[in-house]
Amino acid sequence: MLKNIKSDFFNKILFSYIDEGPKLKLIKCNKSLQNILNKSIINYKYFSRKYIIYESNGFGKEYYRKDDSLSYEGEYLNGKRNGKGKEYEYGYLVYEGEYLNGKRNGKGKAYNLGGSLSYEGEYLNGKRNGKGKEYWHDNKLKFEGEYLNDFKLIGILYDYKGNILYKLNYKINEKVEGKEFEFGGELLFEGEYLNGKKDGKGKEYFYDGKLKFEGEYLNDKRNGKGKEYYDNGKLEYEGEYLNNQ
Repeated sequence: MLKNIKSDFFNKILFSYIDEGPKLKLIKCNKSLQNILNKSIINYKYFSRKYIIYESNGFGKEYYRKDDSLSYEGEYLNGKRNGKGKEYEYGYLVYEGEYLNGKRNGKGKAYNLGGSLSYEGEYLNGKRNGKGKEYWHDNKLKFEGEYLNDFKLIGILYDYKGNILYKLNYKINEKVEGKEFEFGGELLFEGEYLNGKKDGKGKEYFYDGKLKFEGEYLNDKRNGKGKEYYDNGKLEYEGEYLNNQ
C-alpha cells in the first residue's frame, strides 16, 4: 500500500525530520493522501526511524522510515504493542508471539534471518525468562531449560549432533563452575560464573583446543590478572586487565 504512495512529497516532506505537529497537519490537509492511507489522523504516530498506522480495533502495522518496509504487525493498546504480533527485519520474520507495553512478554518464537527457528519459550520485559528451547540453524536442539534475563540458568546444552555437552545448574547469587561451547561442540570457555556471567577464574580456548587466555573475570569481562597466548602457544601478554583491556 505504501509503495503506491511513495513520492518526493511523501519522502522529503511528510517524513522528513521536522516536528510531529507539522507532519500531522500536512497529512490532514492532504485529503488524497489521507484517503489512500484510509486511516484517521488520530491513529497515526511517527518516530525517528519508524511510523505506525493502526486501526481503531487495536490492530496495526509499523514501517521503517528508510524504505517503508514492514517492521511489525499485530495488536496495539494505547499506541504500544500489546497482545499478539510479529516482528520483521529485511523482510524476514524474526519473532512472533505475545507483547506487553511494547516489549516481548509471554510465549513467543524467535527466528534467524534465514527463517529457521532460533528460540521458543517464555519472555519477560523483552528478555528470555523462564522455560525455553534454543536451536542450531537447522532446528536441531541446542539448549533446553530455564533462562534468567537471557542467561541460561538451568538445563542441558547439546552439540550439533545431538550429544549432551554439559548440564547447567547455575544458582542466583551463587558462584558455580560452567562451560561454553561453539557450533561444532568445541570448548571455548571453562571457569566460574555468577548469575550467568563469567566471574572469577577462567580459561578461553581457540577452536583447535589450544589455550587462548587464562586469568580472572568480573561481570563477563577480563578483569584482574591474566595471560594471553598466540595460536601457536607462545605467550603474548601477561599482566593486569580492566574491562577486557
